[in-house]
Amino acid sequence: MNSKEIVTKEMATERILLAKKEKNATFDEIAEAIGRHPVWTASAIMGQATMGEAEAKKLVELLDLDESIADSLQEIPYRGSLDESIPVDPLIYRFYEIMQVYGTSMKSIIHEKFGDGIMSAIDFTMDIDKKEHPDGDRVVITMDGKFLPTKKW
Repeated sequence: MNSKEIVTKEMATERILLAKKEKNATFDEIAEAIGRHPVWTASAIMGQATMGEAEAKKLVELLDLDESIADSLQEIPYRGSLDESIPVDPLIYRFYEIMQVYGTSMKSIIHEKFGDGIMSAIDFTMDIDKKEHPDGDRVVITMDGKFLPTKKW
């Protein structure tokens, strides 16, 4: 009997990131190999998106990983990887801080321009770019989500 190792999403993420580091691979390179966007690819590696069979197989081939990792990448995740407490990682905390400071302003402007509703996080893309600047390089994040109006029933 041929039994296959069961790998949780957390275990898969750990093994993928280790192999990525060992091979000195970037998210851009992995994304290109599987035919997806780098931010989406990173999300799938972190256990927050579902890869198709072909994508998962390309990733494990690229990083020389066991096929059990490909199985894990194809499972539908439990989305939302952060605890309910305030994040302590400085970079993630800054996003939390941005929402604390600008979240209500963003909400007000979206409602003013679109009406009552939300921005989809499912019909959504995000780009993260680096912009060189003489006073220090800048992080440019572009979020593009479909507007979903609140339904009356």
